[in-house]
Amino acid sequence: MEQKAVCRLAANDRMEGSFLLVRGADRKTDKNGRVYIDMSLADQSGEINGKIWNWEDTQEMPQSGSVIKVRGLVQEYNGRLQLRIERWRKAAPEDEVDMNALVPSAPRAAGDMMGDIREAVASFRSEALRKLTDEMLNIAGEKLEWFPAAQRMHHAERSGLLHHTTDMLHLAESVIENYPWLNRDLLLAGVIIHDLGKIDELKSDETGNVTDYTRDGQLLGHLVRGITNLNLAAERTGVKGEPLVLLEHMLLSHHGEAEYGSPKPPMFPEAEALHWIDMLDARMNTMKTVAEKTPEGSFSEKIFSLDRRVYHPMYRDDAE
Repeated sequence: MEQKAVCRLAANDRMEGSFLLVRGADRKTDKNGRVYIDMSLADQSGEINGKIWNWEDTQEMPQSGSVIKVRGLVQEYNGRLQLRIERWRKAAPEDEVDMNALVPSAPRAAGDMMGDIREAVASFRSEALRKLTDEMLNIAGEKLEWFPAAQRMHHAERSGLLHHTTDMLHLAESVIENYPWLNRDLLLAGVIIHDLGKIDELKSDETGNVTDYTRDGQLLGHLVRGITNLNLAAERTGVKGEPLVLLEHMLLSHHGEAEYGSPKPPMFPEAEALHWIDMLDARMNTMKTVAEKTPEGSFSEKIFSLDRRVYHPMYRDDAE
């Protein structure tokens, strides 16, 4: 039997021997003192909450990042779908599970996206900005090739951070074409390094599955960690003065306002442009992802990061 995609599941559907990725699993206790396992399960198309009731602690608990085979019934609870798991087991090598069907991934190869970034850096006229950006990429290391951009919001996929960064680079080039008085090197450098601190902020495995925030992520966040890494890059390259301060400000201000974590608002044109390019790319990716999981002519559930529901237009002249 062909496995039904998570995004196409509906209440009362049965899953019979389906393979799903465990994105997270917690042992919990209900109000009557009964132990159960609460999980976030996923395939490439989306996530669904899963529950294993009447849990016995003699069993081995499902591990984040693992693949399990499940049998169960899809139910609706508080307006959201939930999989009531009746039986499950860990996937075995002989199951020959296709991980590409389970792991959301960027639409382009990581090597191609890294090539775009390296080409952009090589084109900088500013030696100081080129040195700082190159060293920030060196600090990010090999993790950048597979690291996601978020746990559940935009670009939450394998190589999602590269996907977000390269799409922003293309958008930034269009902005520069319309506003040629902007400093191209500064804006592109800001685009490339603005979220590299997420590599220190999130706990992710090589599938792009984020299980939690790191200690740095909880105590500092990617804006502050980005600044400390940028200062390390400056120390290693000997760059100081205005180029360093401008990039520091762009890192601190790219969320736009204090409500979203930025201690300073953007205070020069390239910083303002970075903020809106980041915002536009993040929201367009979220809109696209949600629309793909929502039938045409229907509304999604409320999307936390957008604080609204999303409508999937039918895009047909004869639609009513």
